[in-house]
Amino acid sequence: MHVPYVKKTVSVIIPVYNGGDNFRRCLLSLSESDTHPDEIIVVADGDSDGSWRMAEEFNAGILRLPTTGGPARARNIGAQKAKGDILFFIDADVNIARDAISLVIEAFDHDPDIAAVFGSYDDEPFETNFLSQYKNLFHHYVHQTSSDNASTFWGACGAIRREVFLKIGGFDEGFRWPSIEDIELGYRLKRAGYRIRLLKTLNVKHLKHWDVSSLLKADFFYRAIPWTRLILKERKFLDDLNLKISNRISVISAYLLIFSLSGSLYMPHLLFIPFLLLTLLLVLNMDLYLFFRKKRGTFFMLKTIPWHWFYFLYSGLAFLIGFANHFLKKIQGHIS
Repeated sequence: MHVPYVKKTVSVIIPVYNGGDNFRRCLLSLSESDTHPDEIIVVADGDSDGSWRMAEEFNAGILRLPTTGGPARARNIGAQKAKGDILFFIDADVNIARDAISLVIEAFDHDPDIAAVFGSYDDEPFETNFLSQYKNLFHHYVHQTSSDNASTFWGACGAIRREVFLKIGGFDEGFRWPSIEDIELGYRLKRAGYRIRLLKTLNVKHLKHWDVSSLLKADFFYRAIPWTRLILKERKFLDDLNLKISNRISVISAYLLIFSLSGSLYMPHLLFIPFLLLTLLLVLNMDLYLFFRKKRGTFFMLKTIPWHWFYFLYSGLAFLIGFANHFLKKIQGHIS
Protein backbone atom coordinates (compact mmCIF):
# COMPACT_ATOMS: atom_id res chain seq x y z
CA MET A 1 0.00 0.00 0.00
CA HIS A 2 1.38 3.38 -1.00
CA VAL A 3 1.80 5.77 1.92
CA PRO A 4 1.52 9.41 0.79
CA TYR A 5 4.42 11.69 1.66
CA VAL A 6 3.63 14.14 4.43
CA LYS A 7 5.92 17.17 4.50
CA LYS A 8 7.51 17.70 7.89
CA THR A 9 6.80 21.00 9.60
CA VAL A 10 9.69 23.04 10.92
CA SER A 11 9.79 25.42 13.87
CA VAL A 12 12.81 27.70 13.99
CA ILE A 13 13.70 28.70 17.56
CA ILE A 14 16.05 31.60 18.26
CA PRO A 15 17.10 32.69 21.76
CA VAL A 16 18.28 36.29 21.77
CA TYR A 17 19.85 38.58 24.32
CA ASN A 18 20.66 42.09 23.08
CA GLY A 19 21.13 40.84 19.54
CA GLY A 20 21.61 44.19 17.81
CA ASP A 21 22.30 44.41 14.08
CA ASN A 22 23.47 40.81 13.89
CA PHE A 23 20.07 39.61 15.00
CA ARG A 24 18.44 41.63 12.22
CA ARG A 25 20.82 40.00 9.73
CA CYS A 26 19.86 36.60 11.14
CA LEU A 27 16.14 37.27 10.68
CA LEU A 28 16.75 38.63 7.18
CA SER A 29 18.58 35.45 6.17
CA LEU A 30 15.60 33.42 7.36
CA SER A 31 13.23 35.54 5.28
CA GLU A 32 15.39 34.83 2.19
CA SER A 33 15.39 31.05 2.71
CA ASP A 34 14.31 28.96 -0.29
CA THR A 35 12.05 26.99 2.09
CA HIS A 36 10.25 29.03 4.69
CA PRO A 37 9.79 27.53 8.16
CA ASP A 38 6.26 26.91 9.37
CA GLU A 39 6.95 29.17 12.33
CA ILE A 40 9.71 31.26 13.82
CA ILE A 41 9.79 31.57 17.59
CA VAL A 42 12.04 34.23 19.09
CA VAL A 43 12.67 33.98 22.81
CA ALA A 44 13.87 37.34 24.15
CA ASP A 45 15.95 36.27 27.14
CA GLY A 46 15.59 39.34 29.37
CA ASP A 47 17.11 41.59 26.71
CA SER A 48 17.40 45.32 27.33
CA ASP A 49 17.96 46.62 23.80
CA GLY A 50 14.53 45.87 22.35
CA SER A 51 15.79 43.05 20.12
CA TRP A 52 12.36 41.45 20.24
CA ARG A 53 10.91 44.38 18.30
CA MET A 54 12.95 43.35 15.28
CA ALA A 55 11.23 39.97 15.37
CA GLU A 56 7.88 41.74 15.02
CA GLU A 57 9.00 43.14 11.68
CA PHE A 58 9.56 39.59 10.40
CA ASN A 59 6.24 38.23 11.73
CA ALA A 60 7.92 35.93 14.21
CA GLY A 61 6.26 34.65 17.34
CA ILE A 62 7.76 36.37 20.36
CA LEU A 63 8.21 35.11 23.90
CA ARG A 64 9.59 37.74 26.29
CA LEU A 65 11.27 36.58 29.48
CA PRO A 66 11.60 39.16 32.25
CA THR A 67 15.04 37.95 33.41
CA THR A 68 18.02 36.42 31.67
CA GLY A 69 18.29 32.68 32.24
CA GLY A 70 20.60 31.59 29.44
CA PRO A 71 20.04 30.03 26.01
CA ALA A 72 19.28 26.56 27.41
CA ARG A 73 16.20 27.79 29.26
CA ALA A 74 15.18 30.08 26.39
CA ARG A 75 15.37 27.24 23.85
CA ASN A 76 13.36 24.94 26.13
CA ILE A 77 10.61 27.54 26.53
CA GLY A 78 10.52 28.05 22.78
CA ALA A 79 10.33 24.31 22.20
CA GLN A 80 7.36 23.98 24.56
CA LYS A 81 5.43 26.50 22.44
CA ALA A 82 6.55 25.11 19.07
CA LYS A 83 4.21 23.05 16.91
CA GLY A 84 6.61 21.78 14.24
CA ASP A 85 7.68 18.18 13.78
CA ILE A 86 11.28 19.42 13.69
CA LEU A 87 12.79 21.96 16.05
CA PHE A 88 15.52 23.90 14.28
CA PHE A 89 17.64 25.83 16.78
CA ILE A 90 19.81 28.66 15.52
CA ASP A 91 21.73 31.37 17.35
CA ALA A 92 20.85 35.03 16.99
CA ASP A 93 24.29 35.84 15.57
CA VAL A 94 24.30 33.57 12.51
CA ASN A 95 23.03 33.84 8.95
CA ILE A 96 21.57 30.61 7.63
CA ALA A 97 22.22 29.57 4.05
CA ARG A 98 19.31 29.78 1.62
CA ASP A 99 19.03 25.99 1.47
CA ALA A 100 19.47 25.32 5.20
CA ILE A 101 15.85 24.47 6.02
CA SER A 102 15.40 22.32 2.93
CA LEU A 103 18.62 20.44 3.82
CA VAL A 104 17.28 19.77 7.33
CA ILE A 105 13.96 18.45 6.01
CA GLU A 106 15.74 16.33 3.42
CA ALA A 107 18.06 14.84 6.05
CA PHE A 108 15.16 13.67 8.23
CA ASP A 109 13.23 12.39 5.20
CA HIS A 110 16.25 10.49 3.88
CA ASP A 111 17.03 8.80 7.19
CA PRO A 112 13.96 8.23 9.40
CA ASP A 113 16.15 6.74 12.13
CA ILE A 114 18.14 9.87 12.97
CA ALA A 115 16.97 11.94 15.91
CA ALA A 116 19.00 15.09 15.30
CA VAL A 117 21.31 16.81 12.81
CA PHE A 118 23.64 19.76 13.09
CA GLY A 119 25.95 21.70 10.78
CA SER A 120 28.93 24.02 11.03
CA TYR A 121 30.05 27.58 10.48
CA ASP A 122 30.93 28.30 6.87
CA ASP A 123 34.39 29.23 5.63
CA GLU A 124 33.55 32.91 5.06
CA PRO A 125 33.24 34.51 8.53
CA PHE A 126 31.47 37.86 8.60
CA GLU A 127 34.05 39.73 10.69
CA THR A 128 37.39 40.29 8.98
CA ASN A 129 39.78 40.73 11.95
CA PHE A 130 42.33 37.96 12.46
CA LEU A 131 40.86 36.29 15.57
CA SER A 132 37.35 36.18 14.11
CA GLN A 133 38.69 34.60 10.94
CA TYR A 134 40.91 32.16 12.85
CA LYS A 135 38.26 31.11 15.37
CA ASN A 136 35.48 30.52 12.87
CA LEU A 137 37.66 28.86 10.23
CA PHE A 138 39.04 26.56 12.94
CA HIS A 139 35.49 25.62 13.93
CA HIS A 140 34.57 24.99 10.28
CA TYR A 141 37.59 22.74 9.80
CA VAL A 142 36.91 20.71 12.97
CA HIS A 143 33.31 20.01 11.98
CA GLN A 144 34.10 19.34 8.33
CA THR A 145 36.76 16.77 9.22
CA SER A 146 34.80 14.97 11.94
CA SER A 147 32.66 11.86 11.72
CA ASP A 148 29.21 12.12 10.12
CA ASN A 149 27.99 9.77 12.83
CA ALA A 150 28.13 12.36 15.62
CA SER A 151 28.24 11.92 19.36
CA THR A 152 27.16 15.42 20.32
CA PHE A 153 24.89 18.28 19.24
CA TRP A 154 25.29 21.95 18.31
CA GLY A 155 22.77 24.60 19.31
CA ALA A 156 23.92 27.34 16.91
CA CYS A 157 22.61 25.33 13.95
CA GLY A 158 21.00 22.10 15.06
CA ALA A 159 17.68 20.39 14.41
CA ILE A 160 15.97 17.65 16.38
CA ARG A 161 12.69 15.78 16.22
CA ARG A 162 10.28 17.49 18.58
CA GLU A 163 9.05 14.31 20.26
CA VAL A 164 12.64 13.21 20.92
CA PHE A 165 13.59 16.61 22.34
CA LEU A 166 10.65 16.63 24.75
CA LYS A 167 11.17 13.00 25.73
CA ILE A 168 14.86 13.54 26.53
CA GLY A 169 14.04 16.58 28.67
CA GLY A 170 15.48 19.34 26.49
CA PHE A 171 18.59 21.33 27.35
CA ASP A 172 20.01 21.31 30.86
CA GLU A 173 18.95 24.67 32.32
CA GLY A 174 21.74 24.48 34.87
CA PHE A 175 23.87 26.16 32.22
CA ARG A 176 23.03 29.81 32.86
CA TRP A 177 25.35 31.16 30.14
CA PRO A 178 26.16 30.04 26.60
CA SER A 179 28.27 27.00 27.35
CA ILE A 180 28.16 23.28 26.54
CA GLU A 181 24.43 22.80 27.03
CA ASP A 182 24.24 21.52 23.44
CA ILE A 183 27.12 19.08 23.90
CA GLU A 184 25.52 17.76 27.09
CA LEU A 185 22.23 17.25 25.24
CA GLY A 186 24.09 15.28 22.57
CA TYR A 187 25.67 13.03 25.21
CA ARG A 188 22.24 12.27 26.65
CA LEU A 189 20.82 11.55 23.21
CA LYS A 190 23.59 9.06 22.48
CA ARG A 191 23.25 7.45 25.91
CA ALA A 192 19.54 6.94 25.22
CA GLY A 193 20.35 5.20 21.94
CA TYR A 194 19.44 7.98 19.51
CA ARG A 195 21.42 8.70 16.34
CA ILE A 196 22.84 12.14 15.57
CA ARG A 197 24.20 13.17 12.20
CA LEU A 198 26.75 15.87 11.43
CA LEU A 199 25.42 17.33 8.17
CA LYS A 200 28.47 18.93 6.58
CA THR A 201 26.50 20.68 3.83
CA LEU A 202 24.46 22.54 6.45
CA ASN A 203 26.37 25.78 7.01
CA VAL A 204 25.70 29.07 8.75
CA LYS A 205 27.75 32.25 8.71
CA HIS A 206 28.92 33.38 12.13
CA LEU A 207 28.51 37.13 12.63
CA LYS A 208 30.27 37.41 15.99
CA HIS A 209 33.33 39.60 16.45
CA TRP A 210 36.02 37.72 18.39
CA ASP A 211 38.79 39.47 20.31
CA VAL A 212 41.35 38.12 22.79
CA SER A 213 39.11 38.58 25.82
CA SER A 214 35.92 37.08 24.36
CA LEU A 215 37.80 34.17 22.78
CA LEU A 216 39.64 33.13 25.94
CA LYS A 217 36.59 33.63 28.13
CA ALA A 218 34.43 31.45 25.87
CA ASP A 219 37.03 28.76 25.18
CA PHE A 220 38.38 28.44 28.70
CA PHE A 221 35.55 29.15 31.13
CA TYR A 222 32.43 28.38 29.09
CA ARG A 223 33.71 25.45 27.02
CA ALA A 224 36.87 23.68 28.14
CA ILE A 225 36.31 23.52 31.92
CA PRO A 226 32.62 22.46 31.83
CA TRP A 227 33.34 20.03 28.97
CA THR A 228 36.06 18.44 31.12
CA ARG A 229 33.54 18.01 33.94
CA LEU A 230 31.10 16.42 31.52
CA ILE A 231 33.76 14.04 30.15
CA LEU A 232 34.71 12.92 33.65
CA LYS A 233 31.08 12.54 34.66
CA GLU A 234 30.27 10.46 31.58
CA ARG A 235 33.65 8.65 31.72
CA LYS A 236 33.80 8.88 27.94
CA PHE A 237 36.63 10.29 25.82
CA LEU A 238 35.41 10.58 22.25
CA ASP A 239 37.84 10.36 19.34
CA ASP A 240 36.03 13.12 17.46
CA LEU A 241 35.71 16.89 17.10
CA ASN A 242 38.13 18.67 19.49
CA LEU A 243 38.80 15.44 21.40
CA LYS A 244 40.65 13.48 18.72
CA ILE A 245 43.69 11.53 19.85
CA SER A 246 45.93 13.82 17.78
CA ASN A 247 44.64 16.79 19.77
CA ARG A 248 45.36 15.07 23.08
CA ILE A 249 48.89 14.25 21.96
CA SER A 250 49.28 17.86 20.82
CA VAL A 251 48.31 19.16 24.27
CA ILE A 252 50.94 16.97 25.94
CA SER A 253 53.52 17.91 23.30
CA ALA A 254 52.87 21.64 23.74
CA TYR A 255 53.56 21.40 27.48
CA LEU A 256 56.64 19.23 26.96
CA LEU A 257 57.87 21.79 24.43
CA ILE A 258 57.64 24.59 27.03
CA PHE A 259 59.40 22.51 29.68
CA SER A 260 62.11 21.25 27.34
CA LEU A 261 62.83 24.75 26.02
CA SER A 262 63.27 25.92 29.60
CA GLY A 263 65.51 22.97 30.38
CA SER A 264 67.65 23.47 27.29
CA LEU A 265 68.69 26.90 28.60
CA TYR A 266 70.68 25.04 31.26
CA MET A 267 71.46 21.94 29.17
CA PRO A 268 72.02 23.09 25.56
CA HIS A 269 72.94 19.58 24.47
CA LEU A 270 69.25 18.66 24.95
CA LEU A 271 68.05 21.30 22.47
CA PHE A 272 67.16 18.52 20.03
CA ILE A 273 64.19 17.55 22.27
CA PRO A 274 62.18 20.78 21.78
CA PHE A 275 63.07 20.60 18.09
CA LEU A 276 61.54 17.10 17.89
CA LEU A 277 58.45 18.24 19.79
CA LEU A 278 58.04 21.26 17.54
CA THR A 279 58.26 18.98 14.53
CA LEU A 280 55.70 16.62 16.05
CA LEU A 281 53.24 19.47 16.63
CA LEU A 282 53.62 20.64 13.05
CA VAL A 283 53.16 17.14 11.63
CA LEU A 284 50.12 16.33 13.79
CA ASN A 285 48.35 19.52 12.77
CA MET A 286 49.67 20.04 9.24
CA ASP A 287 46.30 19.39 7.59
CA LEU A 288 44.77 22.24 9.59
CA TYR A 289 47.63 24.60 8.79
CA LEU A 290 47.40 23.76 5.09
CA PHE A 291 43.67 24.45 5.29
CA PHE A 292 44.40 27.91 6.75
CA ARG A 293 46.93 28.52 4.00
CA LYS A 294 44.49 27.48 1.29
CA LYS A 295 41.78 29.76 2.64
CA ARG A 296 43.76 32.87 3.66
CA GLY A 297 47.36 32.52 2.48
CA THR A 298 50.76 31.73 3.97
CA PHE A 299 51.03 34.78 6.25
CA PHE A 300 47.65 34.05 7.83
CA MET A 301 48.65 30.42 8.34
CA LEU A 302 51.86 31.42 10.11
CA LYS A 303 49.90 33.70 12.45
CA THR A 304 47.53 30.87 13.38
CA ILE A 305 50.25 28.46 14.54
CA PRO A 306 51.19 30.21 17.84
CA TRP A 307 47.50 30.80 18.58
CA HIS A 308 46.75 27.15 17.93
CA TRP A 309 49.57 26.02 20.24
CA PHE A 310 48.35 28.49 22.85
CA TYR A 311 44.93 26.81 22.46
CA PHE A 312 46.53 23.48 23.36
CA LEU A 313 48.12 25.02 26.45
CA TYR A 314 44.99 26.61 27.88
CA SER A 315 42.90 23.55 26.96
CA GLY A 316 45.32 21.41 28.94
CA LEU A 317 45.15 23.81 31.87
CA ALA A 318 41.35 23.75 31.76
CA PHE A 319 41.40 19.94 31.84
CA LEU A 320 43.65 19.96 34.91
CA ILE A 321 41.36 22.44 36.69
CA GLY A 322 38.27 20.47 35.73
CA PHE A 323 39.88 17.22 36.85
CA ALA A 324 40.94 18.75 40.19
CA ASN A 325 37.41 20.05 40.82
CA HIS A 326 35.93 16.67 39.95
CA PHE A 327 38.39 14.85 42.22
CA LEU A 328 37.78 17.22 45.15
CA LYS A 329 34.01 16.82 44.83
CA LYS A 330 34.38 13.05 44.95
CA ILE A 331 36.48 13.30 48.10
CA GLN A 332 33.96 15.66 49.71
CA GLY A 333 31.18 13.27 48.78
CA HIS A 334 32.93 10.37 50.48
CA ILE A 335 33.61 12.46 53.60
CA SER A 336 30.03 13.67 53.90
